[in-house]
Amino acid sequence: MKQIYLVSIVIAIVCSGCKYLVTQPTETIYGDGTMTLKFIQLNDVYEIAPLNGGLYGGLARVAHIRDSIKRTNPNTYLFMAGDFLNPSLLGSMVVDGERVNGKQMVEVMNAMEFDLVTFGNHEFDIGEEALQKRINESDFQWTSANVRHATENGLERFKKEIEFGNVPVPDYYSFVATDTLGNSIKLGFFSVTLDSNPRDFVHYGDVYEEAERAYRLVKDKADVVFGLTHVSIEQDIEIAKRLPQVPLIMGGHEHNSMLIREGRGLITKADANARSIYVHTVTYDLVTNYVHIHSKNVPITDKIPSQPAVDRIIKKWNSILDEEMKDIVVDPNDVIYDANSPLDGTDIANRSIQTNLGEIISHAMANSFTKKADAAILNGGSIRLDDNLYRAITPADIFRVLPFGGKVVKVDMKGSLLTKVLDYGESQRGTGAYLQRYNLSQNSTGNWELNGRAISERKTYTIALSDYLLKGIDIPFLKPENEEIVKVYDTEPDDLAYDIRKAVIKHLKSLSR
Repeated sequence: MKQIYLVSIVIAIVCSGCKYLVTQPTETIYGDGTMTLKFIQLNDVYEIAPLNGGLYGGLARVAHIRDSIKRTNPNTYLFMAGDFLNPSLLGSMVVDGERVNGKQMVEVMNAMEFDLVTFGNHEFDIGEEALQKRINESDFQWTSANVRHATENGLERFKKEIEFGNVPVPDYYSFVATDTLGNSIKLGFFSVTLDSNPRDFVHYGDVYEEAERAYRLVKDKADVVFGLTHVSIEQDIEIAKRLPQVPLIMGGHEHNSMLIREGRGLITKADANARSIYVHTVTYDLVTNYVHIHSKNVPITDKIPSQPAVDRIIKKWNSILDEEMKDIVVDPNDVIYDANSPLDGTDIANRSIQTNLGEIISHAMANSFTKKADAAILNGGSIRLDDNLYRAITPADIFRVLPFGGKVVKVDMKGSLLTKVLDYGESQRGTGAYLQRYNLSQNSTGNWELNGRAISERKTYTIALSDYLLKGIDIPFLKPENEEIVKVYDTEPDDLAYDIRKAVIKHLKSLSR
């Protein structure tokens, strides 16, 4: 066995990825003086099974890759950079009288033996009670420096409830990695989450201040510190600027893969729904403390085998899902449409701009009646996919887009009310109340038009809209009792409009002819 004996010397290192200007301790290092670690990074994963007819994604395939890497390098770690409990089609299902709310994801992630996760903004969508259950069920470690639980007693850390007490979610996380020769290094991680999904039970501290605070807390307990974040890329870049000694920030939120160098560090994000993962090879020089990172984006395709144990859990959940969907469609996996260009189902788009997917859905709503409606509107928050649809689209994909279903209703309303509704929707840009539309647009002067003609305040128009919108939740004055609503048509169980998903599926089939 080769041994390298170190004396106390000062080595000044000037290179990309360096940790510090360090004084080397007197110690014995075995082997070639380096340790190699493997970090596998996922982010924004809502679906446990492969998508697009099995062409990409699938957590059993990711598990196979992790197992394959770990066989040759025991220091292999699995990370989730936020957004995994919601949204998902399975999560919206009710099983044994209780909404699933990410239970399927935790079960799969436990089987995959995830090492560390942080909160994404969508974790809080499922509500306080369900989130607590998912944390309690998880076998993996959570960490966050800026997310706090807002309780009657004030701000507290989120916690895992166990039989003999509670284990708080720490501000940072650290552990020791060792190799077969007896060498060891201490690894530290800090995490922060952006505040895009405010909830009464959640408090978000300042992303930058809390990242810096957590870094200061962990840096003296670790040889090297990494970031695990769920913030915008602009925020990640600013964090990297403020913490130049951090060699790698594994981030989430954007849904598309990216690798950006900022100073001496790297920022990486994988494609959503495990369309790809990042595999980071971290080489740590035990003599100089130099950290070298090689990051590879690995597509997850149907060429990758599935890990059997994880695959069995996924199949169990898929059988539950298939039974639910077959109440509405005969074959949930039949290809009904080929999207040559991606259909944008991301939250940020559908709550801010007119999207191609929003127009398709609202067009289907207008066509879902024997006598077609003049136009249609849909609250952008109804689109729950937070992903893009591309190429082979199936009914199961439409269920993913609109997991809660609901009726389409047809309403005769005065043009004056229609204009108010459209103006209100426009004022709610950035929220779920922003309206996706069909046959409605603004002209160059900002006035609303229907089918290219100015909307007359006195004229009555027939508009299709989701039954949710007519409850007045997103638009307070849009209720059946509004005097500017002339008539609300009944939607019967046998009508295509009785389930918005049926309407969209039929519409997409018609576009394929």
